[in-house]
Amino acid sequence: MSQRRKFLKQSLLGSALFIPGITQACAQGSKENLPGEKPLILSTWNHGLPANEAAFKKLQETGDIVDAVEAGVKDTELDLNNLSVGLQGLPDREGITTLDASIMKGDGSCGSVAFVRQVKHPISLARAVMEKTPHVMLAGEGARQFAIQEGFPMEEEKLSPKAQKAYDEWKKTSQYKPVINIENHDTIGMIGMDASGNLAGSCTTSGLAYKMHGRVGDSPIIGAGLYVDNEVGAATATGLGESIIRICGSFLIVELMRQGRTPQEACEEAVKRLIAKNQQDIKDIQAGFLAINKEGHIGAYAVHPGFNFAQGTLKGNILIDSKSHF
Repeated sequence: MSQRRKFLKQSLLGSALFIPGITQACAQGSKENLPGEKPLILSTWNHGLPANEAAFKKLQETGDIVDAVEAGVKDTELDLNNLSVGLQGLPDREGITTLDASIMKGDGSCGSVAFVRQVKHPISLARAVMEKTPHVMLAGEGARQFAIQEGFPMEEEKLSPKAQKAYDEWKKTSQYKPVINIENHDTIGMIGMDASGNLAGSCTTSGLAYKMHGRVGDSPIIGAGLYVDNEVGAATATGLGESIIRICGSFLIVELMRQGRTPQEACEEAVKRLIAKNQQDIKDIQAGFLAINKEGHIGAYAVHPGFNFAQGTLKGNILIDSKSHF
């Protein structure tokens, strides 16, 4: 049996297993982590569970970790029950859904799109920017024109029924204030490592609900919502993008790991710095970070309780509650 076939068989058999000890060790950020497992996929929030499954399936098919992290979040972009990712996501103040996404390889290759309309899979468009242009980021109408050039179908600009209902309710007051709860996370971030230790990551979102038209968060900004370095590790972020951008959160975590911090220590330090830079509004700000180092050890930490993430290995795919500062 080939290694890839063996991987699929083991991952599918283990997908429903709960692995004793993993939840506690990861959530508490133990400094005595056991040697990490490879391949490994981490995804933010509970929608990370099906995203991980899709990523593992693609990894088995192609053996490419970049293919895997793209396919994983594409699953979330199509989830009609998800109001924070994809064209079904909650709109901005004008009632228009705009999308951001980024993708990055361990060799430094990266691509992103911001303020994109009518594109079902912005993560695939971000990958096209990475692989087919000399640029890192395309935004707005330019990104849409590039999508048309590359053969991406333009979807009808119409809110999903759930998003329309929520928008109509919001318009009764038209007040804008981020709310701390697990339904307002506004992204999926995924970082992964293949059996050989190659890293990649992806991030996609419809952004903060009822944002100002034109607002861009951390998700498409390399170094804020996502950063990957094959020599060190990878990190991704979720939550209020402005607070994450202010500290270049994902880049900060990777650099802290380069200096010898564990992934857990690096995530905790990033949260501390985020709090320090956003003290005035911190009670209204939620943000969380995920990280992997080259050894396959992981870290997760958030500002407030409620952040969880999906961890997928050959032994299973489980949802873990992260610790938080408050």
